[in-house]
Formats: sequence, C-alpha cells, structure tokens
Amino acid sequence: MISKQADNRTALKKVTGIGGIFFKCKDPQKMREWYQTHLGLSTNQYGSVFEWYQGADSTKKGFSQWSPFKQTTKYFAPSTKEFMINYRVADLVALVEELKKNNVTVLDSIESFDYGKFVHIMDIEGNKIELWEPNDIEYEKLGRQLGSQTTK
Repeated sequence: MISKQADNRTALKKVTGIGGIFFKCKDPQKMREWYQTHLGLSTNQYGSVFEWYQGADSTKKGFSQWSPFKQTTKYFAPSTKEFMINYRVADLVALVEELKKNNVTVLDSIESFDYGKFVHIMDIEGNKIELWEPNDIEYEKLGRQLGSQTTK
C-alpha cells in the first residue's frame, strides 16, 4: 500500500529542467566576450540564454540562462560557493510547501514577475539553489524587448 505522503510526492511534479547556471568571475564582461568569441554564445548584459524545445511538449519553447557574476556579488549569499544553479519547476507554491514540511531551508518568499516565480533554498551542503516556475512566453517577450538573441 502506498501512503498518502508517497502519493503526494508522486503527484507533485518537481524539477523539470535546468533554468540557469550562475557563477562568479573576476570580470563578467570579459567572460561573456570570451565565450561569445571562442564558443559562439549569443551574449547580452546578463550572459546568454539557451533556447530549446520541451521534452514533455515539443511544440513549446524553453529557456535556460547562463550568467557570469562579479566575484563580489551578494546574490549567492548565504552560500559561500562560486556557483548557483537555477532549476525549472512546475508548481512552485506546492513545492515550497512540501519543502518546508520536510525542513528544507527556504531563504525567502516567492517573488512573482511576468516571466515567472522565484524562490531560493539551501541544499544539504550549503549551496544556494534558485527555483523558477517559468512563464516561457513572457520570458521570450522580455528577451525580444532587451534586443537579445538566444544561443541555439
């Protein structure tokens, strides 16, 4: 027999993909330029956006962000690590409720923007994790407004 708790875990879709990779570096501008020149990334002021099609529905686009940050950034705090990973999730509100019930450290409240909802948690080794429930249609519109191109 499956317990009710196990049923809820099975029903709740959690991480659906990588939303972004963020890392510290000495000079983010030079880092973006190097990756653009040598590895062909289409870069903007935030890094690069990778465009892909979702496995669950191949008619829908998805996006992942690659972003170098200054070494002095406080955005990764309280983690002392040089990186932070952003995971795409399906239902952030329900996931945060479940994480809190399981005593996972949730660092802030859910923030909502046109392009999605965000919250930050800590894993068991002190890595700050960003969870993102994306609105890919609005995210793509924002990219167009910024004049950025995606890396494909």
